[in-house]
Amino acid sequence: MGSRLVEQLGAQTVAGATASALAGHIRALILDGRLTVGERLPSERSLALELRRSRSTITRVYGLLEGDGFVSRLHGGSTRVTLPHEAAPPSLAEDETAIDLSIASMDSTPGLYDATVRSLPRLAAMRGTSGYSLRGLPELREAIAQRYTDRGADTHPDEIVVTSGALNGLNLILATLGRRGERALVEQPTFPHALEALHRHGYRPVPTPVDADGWDARHLAETLLSTRPHVAYLIPDFHNPTGATLPDPERDRIAATARSAGTHLIVDETTTDLDIDRGWAPTPVAAFSPKVITVGSMSKIAWGGMRIGWIRAERSVVSRLLAVRPSFELGTALLEQCIAVELLQEMPALTAHVRARLHAGRAAVAAGLGHLDGIRMPSTPGGLSTWVDLGAPVSTRLSLAAREHGLILPPGPRFTTGGVLERRTRIPITLPPQRTAEALHRLRRAWEDVQRGAAAPPERLLHAAVI
Repeated sequence: MGSRLVEQLGAQTVAGATASALAGHIRALILDGRLTVGERLPSERSLALELRRSRSTITRVYGLLEGDGFVSRLHGGSTRVTLPHEAAPPSLAEDETAIDLSIASMDSTPGLYDATVRSLPRLAAMRGTSGYSLRGLPELREAIAQRYTDRGADTHPDEIVVTSGALNGLNLILATLGRRGERALVEQPTFPHALEALHRHGYRPVPTPVDADGWDARHLAETLLSTRPHVAYLIPDFHNPTGATLPDPERDRIAATARSAGTHLIVDETTTDLDIDRGWAPTPVAAFSPKVITVGSMSKIAWGGMRIGWIRAERSVVSRLLAVRPSFELGTALLEQCIAVELLQEMPALTAHVRARLHAGRAAVAAGLGHLDGIRMPSTPGGLSTWVDLGAPVSTRLSLAAREHGLILPPGPRFTTGGVLERRTRIPITLPPQRTAEALHRLRRAWEDVQRGAAAPPERLLHAAVI
């Protein structure tokens, strides 16, 4: 098995690159978070063999990185990722004038305040409790279960566990089911923090392609059957970052194939309610198989600060989840659960607000991209973002150039397992239109820099660190 460094680089991407260019590629991986501080890199000999380059070239690469402060090396020992410690300008993420496109989320719904006020009597009745719940408030689990039943997947409240957000739920699932060294099927591209969670739990990602036009269903099914991964992580509704939605017949086929392969199918539904004008409502994947494990969240339809998520799974899996959970978390806060109960009673108003905000955000992005020659915005019927085609493999260069104009823009490879998709970048449609217009103005200036071949000065590269 190859090293994670080469997996992130993409051997084909750096084929024939000079030592300086190769060092630049590794520096970019460090700066946008694909390689983490303290992570151990392959030895010179191992990296030379993997990349089919001379050892002297790799020695030069590591020497350049060490000279810039991006790795530390021990003679006869390891090479580890670092960041320069010399006096440097503040991180761009700390600059109040910067616009951060690495976060695709909206501000709170207008109904959040009223829902909070209405929740206080329910909370007051619980003052004598611990203030958190391992399984979740019964009335909240009932409301979540009813939502699934209404959408076509009959669900009992005992099949719901309330979590502190969807990512917390995913980590709980992986901690419960995890087997280090096993394979995990993931979409390419996918949600970066899900990839990080899989790596943290020791999984080896096996990618299957998806784009704005949808999935390669045949490839997905064949990969499930040929590799028989222990888990598969999919985002079938307004996929993050492409915005695609998986049709019902393919949901049925994939659920059946995963069951046949003995794969735990984990479905992320955090973006399910972010519809603008898709024109149809898919059936939950859980309706096609009782074995499907589903993760959901309030953060995208109410507020990112509402750390309320949930897991829907068979009762036997729920029992295992509840047995493991206290080892790293005692439960979910009751205050936020009480507010969530109130918000779920107002879903039509919530989804109408979200639709209007996303419609305006999409229009603002389309208007801004219309001034950038060579960039194509795909159809975006909903979701958090649009998966833009840059027309050339310049995504990382554009990301670094954008930071010189006060814009944080993660490159396409940030959403992949192997340093690929340099033609793509994700642009959120969640910001207010005026903020989006300013962001796209800065992007236009960065795009012009890339078109002219301008590069960020070495002393400014620390600004590219993704927080």
